[in-house]
Amino acid sequence: MSDVKITPQPNGPYKVEGEVELHNAKGEVLPTTGPEVFLCRCGHSANKPFCDGSHKRTGFQDH
Repeated sequence: MSDVKITPQPNGPYKVEGEVELHNAKGEVLPTTGPEVFLCRCGHSANKPFCDGSHKRTGFQDH
């Protein structure tokens, strides 16, 4: 099994690196592309759980 690394980006999303499989509330696999995925931390993404850049528009900042 490969290592997975999750790193919060400054005032932005979580960067997930490594081989992961994400599921929705129904248990269905969510499609991902590439070796890294960015997950929303601000709560404003229209494409949750993935980041769509809304943190920039809303002025999200780390606490």
